[in-house]
Amino acid sequence: MGLNLRHAILDNVSGSDASQIEATITDAISSGEEKMLPGLGVLFEVYWNEADDTQKQQVIDQISSGVK
Repeated sequence: MGLNLRHAILDNVSGSDASQIEATITDAISSGEEKMLPGLGVLFEVYWNEADDTQKQQVIDQISSGVK
């Protein structure tokens, strides 16, 4: 039986309000633990799928600037 990590992460945050999502993101980043990266990736995927082209471009620009 395979574990669907994406599904498990989405189940874990399902029903969370904005402040809970913010806390999840903040905790994941501040912990610095690599095991948190897949969860952040899934949350980014959710954002990306909901974002319009302008929002996507803003994120691309911010990330590009941040990795220089």
